Amino acid sequence: MSLYSTELGAMLVVIFFGFLPNEVWRVLGVLFGRRIDPGSLWMQWVQAVATALLAAVVARLLLVPSGALVALPLSLRIGAVASGIAGFLALRRSVLAGVLTAEAVLVAGAWWLGISP
Repeated sequence: MSLYSTELGAMLVVIFFGFLPNEVWRVLGVLFGRRIDPGSLWMQWVQAVATALLAAVVARLLLVPSGALVALPLSLRIGAVASGIAGFLALRRSVLAGVLTAEAVLVAGAWWLGISP
């Protein structure tokens, strides 16, 4: 048996090609991130781009769904987004509360409509 056909070999491959390259970038991010001014014009641009990308992903999931969301009607998906925003705002801008509220509305709506995954 060779080293690559054992579980140890598989773990070594994951560590060397998955974990370590990612960890290098994390360490560099921590080292260089200390020097970044969060209020700078550059960071405001980065935040705007990140917000726009998140909005685009939500819009795509809402208007052009894939997977299990295809079976749910548009009105239910819009209601889930609206309830998620309401849950986010109602519980002191908690992202977890917004996500859980929207998910609960999706699951309850699918159950009410008799749609199974």
